[in-house]
Amino acid sequence: MKAWKQEEIRQEVQAHYGAVARGAAKPFAETSPKQGSSCCGPSCCSVDIAQPMADQISQALGYNQEELAAAPEGANLGLGCGNPQAIAALRQGEIVLDLGSGAGFDSFLAARAVGSTGRVIGVDMTPEMIVRARQNAKAGGFSQVEFREGLIEALPLEDDLVDVVISNCVINLSPDKPSVFREAFRVLRRGGRLAISDVVALQPLPEEMRQAIGLIAGCVGQAAEVKALETWLREAGFVDIRIQPKPESRAFIKEWFPESGAEEFVASAIIEAKKP
Repeated sequence: MKAWKQEEIRQEVQAHYGAVARGAAKPFAETSPKQGSSCCGPSCCSVDIAQPMADQISQALGYNQEELAAAPEGANLGLGCGNPQAIAALRQGEIVLDLGSGAGFDSFLAARAVGSTGRVIGVDMTPEMIVRARQNAKAGGFSQVEFREGLIEALPLEDDLVDVVISNCVINLSPDKPSVFREAFRVLRRGGRLAISDVVALQPLPEEMRQAIGLIAGCVGQAAEVKALETWLREAGFVDIRIQPKPESRAFIKEWFPESGAEEFVASAIIEAKKP
């Protein structure tokens, strides 16, 4: 069994999500000892998911019809594991950072919440996603939204810039999660907050799951345990840390990877914290 290095993980994930952005996603050769492949959501098993299916997936994850109708066509790829907007309590005039912004779905919803006096910055490491997100922003007339190519472990933003950091099922993909939280803390203003939907490990994953590249790209293989996440957030400087796993999410995780047993080890969770 291959032990994947950090940079190899990043390259594999980037290549796969680049294919998703182009509408040319192909299953990984290896996902788990028993099953095929996916990414964050069942949509990545298909070459080009139909919009109605993407919307159906997103509704199951907590988005409402109004939110789905508000985003430009093609922005929702059905890749998430929850709705970070529901926990972010965004306000008019705020500056929001979307980590792993993909085609821009959550960024555009955040833009509606912060209004014309606010600002949204999406950061994604996949060039194809950046291209698609910028096209969607232009098509939807979202002038207060910009997308920057970069790593969430080394954000292309200055210090003390944003009021809120959101992310949807992306930090689990990072091979260096402590750096992600340190960077989020750095770019947040004093009193700023973190509002994330992500996949967490409820117990240690078997090594065969941790090293299956399809499960890694599928938001399972690199999922961190709750205690580790709490430690990394605290060490980064965050306070009022709250991580709430959602047991009901195991149902859709089972659909992502049927017969793999992944739902016994991971669940979607709400992750919240504040910068003093």
